[in-house]
Amino acid sequence: MSGTATYIYCIVHAAAAPKASRVPPGLPDATPPSVVSVARSLWLVAAEVPLDTYGAEPLESALRNMDWVGQIAVAHEAVVEHLARQPRVTVIPMKLFTMFSSTERAVEDMRSHQKDLRAIAKRIAGCEEWGVRMSATRRPSAPGPIVQRVASGAAFLAAKKRARDSVRESALALAAVAEDTFSCLSSASRDVRRRDDAPEGATPPLLDAAFLIPTTERASFKTAVRQLARQARVKGAELTVTGPWPAYNFIQSGRRS
Repeated sequence: MSGTATYIYCIVHAAAAPKASRVPPGLPDATPPSVVSVARSLWLVAAEVPLDTYGAEPLESALRNMDWVGQIAVAHEAVVEHLARQPRVTVIPMKLFTMFSSTERAVEDMRSHQKDLRAIAKRIAGCEEWGVRMSATRRPSAPGPIVQRVASGAAFLAAKKRARDSVRESALALAAVAEDTFSCLSSASRDVRRRDDAPEGATPPLLDAAFLIPTTERASFKTAVRQLARQARVKGAELTVTGPWPAYNFIQSGRRS
């Protein structure tokens, strides 16, 4: 398979073209990332990729190789984060493997959606994304056999009910901790997205959410997270925080969850 496609890393909203110097090399076998004008204050960061690697058929096979996909994700993210660190820019990151048949088609498509792109840029300007995940460190154990001597069948049933109630109360307490954490961090966020993508068969976390935090509030957010993590630990849960990231989870409009 010969030929190339145009790979899109991100859209940049800025008064002047972002600097392309010292941008990381990007995807394997791709040309260096370049900046292309879309419309006033909108810029495309793109590269040409070979179809014998990134075409539909070879890509379908390559996506089963998670090491390769991880390498692509790291290379993609490096370009996006480099642009996001430049002053006076707002970066709208694209998902992995966003491609067009040509740069002209990419510009045409983005230009047709420039109203939406400007709205997204306005919504995420001056913000960064933080991920927060809460998992139980000790699961409520299932009721075991009632081994103590009981005076009657009624006493036996009452003992079993107390055991079930204890498990239920522990689960509800953990859920309440997760909801309190979510509510507290949401109040400090410009926007929030709750995520529900646990692998099939896996135990879902108590909380998995992305928060859009103004960069000016980063220190306050991190302080709140540390306090909430201590409270969660006492209740038998662990808080994991990742970030800051470009606002991947906020490039589509939606309600706060």
